[in-house]
Amino acid sequence: MNEKNPFEDAPVIFSYTRAQAIEDGVLVDVTAWAKETGFKVPVACTATVWQGYVVPPPGTESFGQSERGRAHDLLWMLYVAIKASKHAKGDQILYQVLFLQTPGKTEEVTLKAHFGPGDDGEAVVTIMRPDED
Repeated sequence: MNEKNPFEDAPVIFSYTRAQAIEDGVLVDVTAWAKETGFKVPVACTATVWQGYVVPPPGTESFGQSERGRAHDLLWMLYVAIKASKHAKGDQILYQVLFLQTPGKTEEVTLKAHFGPGDDGEAVVTIMRPDED
């Protein structure tokens, strides 16, 4: 028995990879768009963020709202928040994005970006609501 980690030799009962989460639709991969914004690592957002904020609400398309444009806002505001807090410590950051939710009504949304290892230990970013893990 290892005194530092008592679970080191324990069998893995269940694992769920980031790739599986993207395949299942639990996460939405926005890496290609993130690279255009300046990110150098894979970026995904939760399905909750995608459906709640990136997909334009009904009636807003005529106001120029699109998935691409709203995703750009999501990613650009994260990029700016990261640059502004380059001395922050920890594996997450909270930031705000303004979204048009209905014609004539905007909502400032607080989101959380988690910085962690991907399936193979590589750096990845996951954008979610503050109450999500």
